[in-house]
Amino acid sequence: MEIILKDDVKGLGYKNDLVVVKPGYGRNYLLPQGLAIVADKSAKKVVAENIKQAAHKAEKIKTEAQAMADRIGDQFIELTAKVGETGKIFGRVTTLQLAEALKNKGIEVDRKRLSFDQEPTVAGDYTATLSLHKEVKHTVNFRVAGAA
Repeated sequence: MEIILKDDVKGLGYKNDLVVVKPGYGRNYLLPQGLAIVADKSAKKVVAENIKQAAHKAEKIKTEAQAMADRIGDQFIELTAKVGETGKIFGRVTTLQLAEALKNKGIEVDRKRLSFDQEPTVAGDYTATLSLHKEVKHTVNFRVAGAA
């Protein structure tokens, strides 16, 4: 089934991409959630026109994303979590906590654009990937420190 994505879908594609998915996934998830439309002839023409009109805006958005990545730079973020005697974290460290820590440093990012390279399970140093644009990805270094 050919569909056109109306929004970025992790693991599938980006907005306005033409992708082929299994019919059940398209009919039962993507279409009802409003994440995609069926790729018929008229929809393809509309998307082509939208892409053509948005081409100059896309460069501006990419430049802004790169500027934000440069602003984050090599900053090291400190997070605290309850840990046991062995250093194992009680509960979880989430992308929401990382997004809040970045916000406290003056950098506003959506938590959905953050993903951990390795799930934090013990106190220590980790990295997360921040997807600012489909061509701009940035690595965020953070440390999970133990709290009593």
